[in-house]
Amino acid sequence: MAMNLDDDVPLILTLEEGGNAPLAPFNGLGQEELPNRNGGSYPVPGSQASSLSSEGESFPSSPTGHNWEMNYQEAAIYLQEGENNDKFFTHPKNAKALAAYLFAHNHLFYLMELSTALLLLLLSLCEAPAVPALRLGIYVHATLELFALMVVVFELCMKLRWLGLHTFVRHKRTMVKTSVLVVQFIEAIVVLVRQTSHMRVTRALRCIFLVDCRYCGGVRRNLRQIFQSLPPFMDILLLLLFFMIIFAILGFYLFSPNPSDPYFSTLESSIVSLFVLLTTANFPDVMMPSYSRNPWSCVFFIVYLSIELYFIMNLLLAVVFDTFNDIEKRKFKSLLLHKRTAIQHAYRLLISQRSPAGISYRQFEGLMRFYKPRMNAWERYLTFKALNQSNTPLLSCDSLKDFYDIYEVTALKWKAKKNREHWFDELPRTAFLIFKGVNILVKSRAFQYFMYLVVAVNGVWVLAETFMLRGGNFFSKHVPWSSLVFLTIYGVELFLKVAGLGPVEYLSSGWNLFDFSVTAFAFLGLLALAFNMEPFYFIVVLRPLQLLRLFKLKKRYRNVLDTMFELLPRMASLGLTLLIFYYSFAIVGMEFFCGILYPNCCNTSTVADAYRWRNRTVGNRTVVEDGYYYLNNFDNIL
Repeated sequence: MAMNLDDDVPLILTLEEGGNAPLAPFNGLGQEELPNRNGGSYPVPGSQASSLSSEGESFPSSPTGHNWEMNYQEAAIYLQEGENNDKFFTHPKNAKALAAYLFAHNHLFYLMELSTALLLLLLSLCEAPAVPALRLGIYVHATLELFALMVVVFELCMKLRWLGLHTFVRHKRTMVKTSVLVVQFIEAIVVLVRQTSHMRVTRALRCIFLVDCRYCGGVRRNLRQIFQSLPPFMDILLLLLFFMIIFAILGFYLFSPNPSDPYFSTLESSIVSLFVLLTTANFPDVMMPSYSRNPWSCVFFIVYLSIELYFIMNLLLAVVFDTFNDIEKRKFKSLLLHKRTAIQHAYRLLISQRSPAGISYRQFEGLMRFYKPRMNAWERYLTFKALNQSNTPLLSCDSLKDFYDIYEVTALKWKAKKNREHWFDELPRTAFLIFKGVNILVKSRAFQYFMYLVVAVNGVWVLAETFMLRGGNFFSKHVPWSSLVFLTIYGVELFLKVAGLGPVEYLSSGWNLFDFSVTAFAFLGLLALAFNMEPFYFIVVLRPLQLLRLFKLKKRYRNVLDTMFELLPRMASLGLTLLIFYYSFAIVGMEFFCGILYPNCCNTSTVADAYRWRNRTVGNRTVVEDGYYYLNNFDNIL
């Protein structure tokens, strides 16, 4: 068989005459660390997985350049699977699967998934029981639902084409989504045929379509950790309920002989009373009837609260925290190992006959064209140099640990380093001296403490103005002179900082962005007052936000705010997780409790006004006067 060792050809996709893959010289990686298939996901008849060897072997003839493109693309797919935590058994196995994979992994497809899921969730505003202002006919909302479900069917068909039937069935989340889709489809067709809505508790499962979106990875992670932490949580919860029942039985025997004690008249009321007492919502009311007869009865409630509220509830919190922490650590290790395995897969696809011991820049550039297509040539070169800590022409297998940093290094942002120190260094001397003086001024401690003093005085002034208000219209028809003075000082500060630091350096600081935003809102509020634009008076209320600048005075306060801002993305995913639970329970509540009211049910209680329901005739109309309690209902999703 003819061969040419000078040809720069891939070792993975080349075949011997017998159809078997050649042995690849490879140092530094154990057999157990490497892919279980030698080569790409495009099978060739008779190909087999090769064993790794460090000895020289005969190489096949040079393949076409198309094979390299296939290797680059497949290596990029492996890196994406490592980054997205996609299981390797979902790797595309043929050309059709590759086309479906590429279609299902672009932002247009992700946006289609997200918009479809949001449409299905928002339909609850229009379906019975609907928000009155957004009510739609049955034909309209049922047709919209069927359209959205057809889009979901299309998405699942693309995933089926990519994964194949066997892998598709093994993917648990996809199968759950498919099952919910079938149920939703049947119910939508039934509603359309019957032309009326029925009890549809399964609408609470629509949030699964949102959870499965690419952009909701943090929500999926939170939900997974919640379900994984349920076993130890349930153990402590059962312990809590056990003590609650014991105390309920004891309270029933101790306090039920008292006819004036409604809290322990039956065993059921005892359990409910102690459950509410666990939240301290009925304390000390639940204790007063028994305490009035025997002061020593308070020991029962003290012991109950000490055990249930202060011990078991805190123990429950500690168990949940510890479980979450352990799950987070295991998940971090799993993600790290998964990424490294993906990097090893990609590494094997990029070595060649000319350089079997490492990856040349040519192969690395080909990989980046598929993995980071928006990265330009000099960014690819800088990324290669940043990874190549050994400063050799190749990313060798001996320095594979450097290639393990590819995810972090490719996320770096590169910018040209300027020789000048300030933005005004190239200006004429007179202008340079002026801006240099401004730069020194805005960086001086005296200037900073002066602005802190101004902010503090402004805060005291706003507090004094608010204290003197007595209700009614809080916004005067004229612009107060104090607002003009303080806003002028803030405007001068903003101008000096932009002039002294330059727009780029000024806007690169989060605190400066905050100062700019608050000053801009204060200016808009001033315009709202000056031109009497009442709908925008709410902007004036944002003036006290300037006081947050005082947190920069103390390092500990700055650290607290910085930590809060760092946690915002994670808190956002937790907030969305809570909203998903709210949505599901709201749907179930609407189906079971819509229209159920108990007028004038608490006339003998101290909160009778909140539960009052009266019909009053005004002219030819009957007006219903209801208390605040009736605003808390399940008449619609809001």
